[in-house]
Amino acid sequence: MQDVPEEQIARYADMLTAMGTESRLRIVRLLLSAHPGGMVVGEIQAELGLSASNLSHHLDKLKNEGLVQVKREGTFLRYTANCDSLRELLVFLYAECCTRSSAVQPDWIIQCCTKEKS
Repeated sequence: MQDVPEEQIARYADMLTAMGTESRLRIVRLLLSAHPGGMVVGEIQAELGLSASNLSHHLDKLKNEGLVQVKREGTFLRYTANCDSLRELLVFLYAECCTRSSAVQPDWIIQCCTKEKS
């Protein structure tokens, strides 16, 4: 196995756990689609149909795990996907499944991502 410090593995597990609910995964996907500008809370709420308290809870969990970033703009809070953290998590997963084993072929990931954009 790749030499990844235990604290990093624990961090990645926490990140995956944070995205482990439908609502939070939908939030991350929405913010990725709005990259790089992100979205204000009202826009996220309107898009996903979540109550304000529910959305606030989910955004806090994602922020605490470093998956989203928040910036105050006057009376609004603008959330963006933390692409650096997400990239780090993807690199960790990719290294395990695609470079050190043949569980998933790298070409398959590229083809899959290309189809998504088409």
